[in-house]
Amino acid sequence: MNGDRRVARGARSRTMITRHAVDVASVEGLSGLSFGRLAADVGLSKGGVATLFPTKEQLQVATAEMAGEVFREAVVQPASAAAPGAARLRALIDRWIAYAEAPLFPGGCFWAANLPDFDSRPGPVRDILAHQRRTWLALLAEQLSQAIAAGEIADCDPEFTAFQMDALLNAANIAMRLGEAGVADKVRRAFDGLPA
Repeated sequence: MNGDRRVARGARSRTMITRHAVDVASVEGLSGLSFGRLAADVGLSKGGVATLFPTKEQLQVATAEMAGEVFREAVVQPASAAAPGAARLRALIDRWIAYAEAPLFPGGCFWAANLPDFDSRPGPVRDILAHQRRTWLALLAEQLSQAIAAGEIADCDPEFTAFQMDALLNAANIAMRLGEAGVADKVRRAFDGLPA
């Protein structure tokens, strides 16, 4: 019984630490994470944090996984209620704009903050970030393909168009972080050709 409680407490602590680490990494990057900082921030001992994450790399990977989970819950899952194709694509874009406009994370888009730091550094952190990016692009391309097949949008190269859409969303994130006015409206106008 004590073992079960200890495991449950460890799981809660792990979730609390990684969720806070996502916020920190969205501003300071995954490289800026430290056991001491996180321990102080969440009220645990440095040793307690190190017990849950034996290496900084394991902490970084767990943090990226948590960011992906939070993003899925806020953007992907709500959009999945829309019909596949153009409606779901529009919902994904609308949810992403909301995600950037009222950021889930203090630094805005977690991947915009961290991919530039890890894109040239082989290893598990780069692998998880790259996998998450590919998953997002594949989701956009899949909905584009379905919209084309249903005759909802004009024929296009779904993978290329998904790449363009993602580039525009990333540019919007940067503009929003810099405090530029009217960015969300500009992005919505750029996607106005999509059926609602």
